[in-house]
Amino acid sequence: MQNEPQYRITSVDHALHLALLLQQEGPLRVSDAAARLAVSVSTAHRLLGMLVYRGFAHQRADRRYEAGDVLRPAAATPAPVALLRQVAPPYMQRLVDRVQESVNLCVRAGTETRFLATAECTQVLRVGSRAARTLPAHLTSGGRILLAALSVDELTALYDGDDRVDLPRLGRNLALVRERGFAINDQNTEAGLTAIAVEVPGSDGQPVAALAFAMPSVRFSRDRLPEWVSALRVTATEITNALA
Repeated sequence: MQNEPQYRITSVDHALHLALLLQQEGPLRVSDAAARLAVSVSTAHRLLGMLVYRGFAHQRADRRYEAGDVLRPAAATPAPVALLRQVAPPYMQRLVDRVQESVNLCVRAGTETRFLATAECTQVLRVGSRAARTLPAHLTSGGRILLAALSVDELTALYDGDDRVDLPRLGRNLALVRERGFAINDQNTEAGLTAIAVEVPGSDGQPVAALAFAMPSVRFSRDRLPEWVSALRVTATEITNALA
């Protein structure tokens, strides 16, 4: 049996308790959460808002909250996650300083894209941090560039029986990604958000991660694609060298 900590942090305890309730008992209204935690409705609302921000909860169309992506079981990734988190941020920040768009570092875990780190730009209208979130790999730019490295047989095995994915269409899309050497997510995961990704190769030349610009769609311009892709590739090479 676990003993209660001597110095209990009530707000952390409430947030963890609420995350467990969402995972184990299903969707909750704000009033339900307040009653279960014995806190005010406003406090429950703030706690749920923070869980949504960090990917532990998701608000449904009926206004109830359910467990988010972070609470779903996820496949392991072969990428050197700890090393990537250690070496990549300085290079990501320098890239942000040059281009003034937010930059994400992500890896693929099965059919999911896992965001490891974000360097945010300082523009008023910007894409915020996605760190610790997971999204379907076939929808994100980083996921697509990493899926493009798989063989046809590997891709088929990965998505066999997955009703979310039109496999022939995905295969055609990934063939175009391989030809171009970069991937674009044009509002597939979130309205008003466009992302561009390239791979971060490992020492053996195989991709271990993806590096992506994420920007408001109103600032996306195909005329600037060569500039953005070139900047991403330079930084990806710097991260590859640092990994070695």
